[in-house]
Amino acid sequence: MKNADLYLLLLPAVVYYLVFHYIPMGGLVIAFKEYNIFKGIWESDWAGLQYFREMLQVPDFGNMIRNTLVLNLLSLLVGFPAPIVLALLLNEVTNRYFKRISQSLLYLPHFMSWVVLGGIVYNLLSPQYGFINSVLAHTGIKPIYFMIDEFWWVVVYVLSDIWHGAGWGTIIYLAALTSIDPSLYEAAVVDGAGRWKKLVYITLPSLLPTIVILLIMNVGRLVSIGFEQPFALANAAVTNVAEVISTYTYNSGIKQGNFSIATAVGFLQAIINLALISGANYTARRLRGEGLW
Repeated sequence: MKNADLYLLLLPAVVYYLVFHYIPMGGLVIAFKEYNIFKGIWESDWAGLQYFREMLQVPDFGNMIRNTLVLNLLSLLVGFPAPIVLALLLNEVTNRYFKRISQSLLYLPHFMSWVVLGGIVYNLLSPQYGFINSVLAHTGIKPIYFMIDEFWWVVVYVLSDIWHGAGWGTIIYLAALTSIDPSLYEAAVVDGAGRWKKLVYITLPSLLPTIVILLIMNVGRLVSIGFEQPFALANAAVTNVAEVISTYTYNSGIKQGNFSIATAVGFLQAIINLALISGANYTARRLRGEGLW
């Protein structure tokens, strides 16, 4: 078979998605059943749309959706440009060793668990012995209780998300930068263009297809939110802004055993995500002629 070696390299990824993403989709039927853990999925009685109706009647359902959207929108608006800026800055660094060290330090948080990062955040922002509040105290500012104040908690959430993911995101943009034809820059230099004009007229337009694709994928995840970060950073004092879909499904589905309603929430979330990513892709194709499909 032609390119058999390439298909063989692809096989682990295909198996991963089959085992951990496609086969588990069969469990979505739990949302339509009176699931009993002892009877199993297929032997449990059908409940129809009962749990979807109950989901809409959950007292904190609206607040949970709002928190998920607000945190994701803020992370998108503030965090999405961060890896682009970092990649452009790193691309201008000429010292090879400094560039490698900088990249390693930027990538490092991505490989750390949110349990570890959450502990670091809490220690840095502690009002008693945290480094940030120690600096504020030396400047005459009273300690700020970052992690129990709703406004500051949201700020910390967004900034910690950038800290965790921005460095890793630069890899994609740096790879895209390497594909730009060097002759374009050479021609620009001959025409008298400086660094700023080369950035505006060559670098950014060349990065635009990559930016559009990643933006579509991020828009498609606006109603999804990772479990680890809100769970690691949240506490009882900020539940009003920290309770999101993923933590609700954990508390309701795992801790309380309400598997059917937790699955119904996840099912609705997946449908909304599909609609968002399809809409974003359609808009991008109409405006730029480029998209995921």
